Amino acid sequence: MTEFMQAAVLQGPSAISVDQVPVPQPGPGEVRVRIEGCGVCASNVEPWEGQPWSSWPGAPGGLGHEAWGVVDAVGQDADLAVGTRVAMLSERAFAGYDVAPVEKVVPLPAALEGQPFPGEPIACAVNIFRRAQVEAGQWVAIIGIGFLGAILTRLASEAGARVIAISRRDESLELARQFGAEVTIPMIDHYKIIGEVGQLTGGSFCPRVIEAVGKQWPLDLAGELIGFGGRLVIAGYHQDGPRQVNVQNWNWKGIDVVNAHERDPAVQMRGLREAVDLVASGRLDPTPLYTGRYPLDRLGEALTATRDKPGGFVKALVTMA
Repeated sequence: MTEFMQAAVLQGPSAISVDQVPVPQPGPGEVRVRIEGCGVCASNVEPWEGQPWSSWPGAPGGLGHEAWGVVDAVGQDADLAVGTRVAMLSERAFAGYDVAPVEKVVPLPAALEGQPFPGEPIACAVNIFRRAQVEAGQWVAIIGIGFLGAILTRLASEAGARVIAISRRDESLELARQFGAEVTIPMIDHYKIIGEVGQLTGGSFCPRVIEAVGKQWPLDLAGELIGFGGRLVIAGYHQDGPRQVNVQNWNWKGIDVVNAHERDPAVQMRGLREAVDLVASGRLDPTPLYTGRYPLDRLGEALTATRDKPGGFVKALVTMA
């Protein structure tokens, strides 16, 4: 007998239904996970609002890729016990269940029992930080203090860097201070920011700049704040059209430019395992960043909050319980 589950389906721009669809079955080498919850990613917003290349309806559970839950069925040759609580890399997790190859799930230790764990974005932060090659004593400018920027602030400050956090909301700047930023600058006036960073660094600017917004202006600003021979790390997800960059400025400064979105599955999974260890060990507590929890039938509200960032909003979690 076919079993059914609830799944969010994107029906059109800003239109989501929650439908009854068949529960997926794990194939060879796959596990099925009963989803406890899934984080809402900022990259969800533009597809939800509608892009010219979009088609409708979307896949059941589509957009959901930050899930955790409990393995409840395994396919042939999938060596993982039913009942194991895991974080996973999958693509249809705004639903009651999702499946993933066994090599794309990581067991969660007892230290994380009962805690939400949207592992994918924490893994992204870990991988971005590795690509940034931050060194102790360096000035590191982080542009955009949301979930990703806050974690990167903690990782960089723990590594002994001097973090300059730049963001538009007062709440974000306070969050950056809590996560270890030495200096915070409101992201209001382009030239004033350049002047402040230049003064702080004695005119040398920053050996490392991480852009974590995904918009044109922050990318322009990053190019101005990077010092000669520095490393500009693009962590923001630029998906709303082409970008222009000042290549003359980049050439003149002789900088390295790193696009830090990893697509190698082995690298992604290394980041996820390190993310689990980071939180389980207590080195990182992401709990203050989970500022909105929504049931599946309020996914549209979660996406609206992710876009508009009301009050002290940082990250939404959709929970299935």
